Amino acid sequence: MDERRSRGAFAIDAAGQRAKAMVKAAWWTAAGGLARSMTRPTEGKQAQRFKPSASPPSKTALRRAYLEAFEKDARDVAAGLYPAVEDGPIRPSAALREAADFIADAFAVDQRRRRGDGVEVRDTVNSQAYPSYYRQNFHYQSGGWFTDESARRYDAQVEALFSGTAGAMRRRGLSLLAKHWRGRDQRNAKILDVACGSGAFLKDLKTAFPRAAIAGLDLSEAYLAEARKRTGAGRIKANAEALPFADSSLDAAACVYLFHELPPRVRPVVAASLARVLKPGGVLVFVDSVQPADTPDLARLIEAFPVYFHEPYYGTYAQTDLVALFAEAGLRLVAEDRAFLTKALLLEKPVG
Repeated sequence: MDERRSRGAFAIDAAGQRAKAMVKAAWWTAAGGLARSMTRPTEGKQAQRFKPSASPPSKTALRRAYLEAFEKDARDVAAGLYPAVEDGPIRPSAALREAADFIADAFAVDQRRRRGDGVEVRDTVNSQAYPSYYRQNFHYQSGGWFTDESARRYDAQVEALFSGTAGAMRRRGLSLLAKHWRGRDQRNAKILDVACGSGAFLKDLKTAFPRAAIAGLDLSEAYLAEARKRTGAGRIKANAEALPFADSSLDAAACVYLFHELPPRVRPVVAASLARVLKPGGVLVFVDSVQPADTPDLARLIEAFPVYFHEPYYGTYAQTDLVALFAEAGLRLVAEDRAFLTKALLLEKPVG
């Protein structure tokens, strides 16, 4: 009877997750569409230089891939892999404020895009504590990674960009870890979210693994402050190239949407740093953009991304053999998943 009740509760949670996801998707699709209609980013110089090699995706393929992200998320909730979660503000007034702020800032972003200025932040951020590759306006966003406003606005920006799928996409990594650890006693587990940003995936981890010791690490003080506000766990300021943890000290590490913003020479350094801190048998949850070979039907969207957004290292990321990159660091692939424009890998540090 208890098991039947649990299954029923999970099914109700999954239905609620699916319904909330559809409402959120409609909201952010509308907000993103309004911002694009007002700024018309496809009319700038960047757009004129765009010479795609891939054909536009069919509406059927695009819709199928888009809806799959929500469906996989709901199925995992129904399976009890993790609880139903909230992505973004619950109160309509807060959602309105987020959307209004995002749309207002879209004009500044578009002006930066039209100028082709992706390093504006270097005029205001000169600290040698930050690598030069980090001191950029990725996505042409105001303030780069350095202001409180940027940290507060970030989630709204990505949800509008991906029409409300951001949470469902990144939880492909949560799904892989939850399946891998199903039935495991979490009380002694130590998890580090590397480049935790404003804390969205950190929140997912804490929801799914409430008994584990979970910490968030980032190089941005502003984003760490936002992560602390959201989860209480974003407290470690450090560079992923040199993680401040002892060798073989963590059961799991997560790395979400970081590698496509790293220069080619830095990616092996960060991969080695992540592998070093994992215990034998420990795992890395890697989440980032799909690559052209993963989803040929959506290759046109992948080609367009670095054109309309300041992503100077995305082109090399798209061609990187990620499994080989992490194998060089001593990690082996044990599972993978994809949803819409995101891929997730689970990589293990072998025992012995």
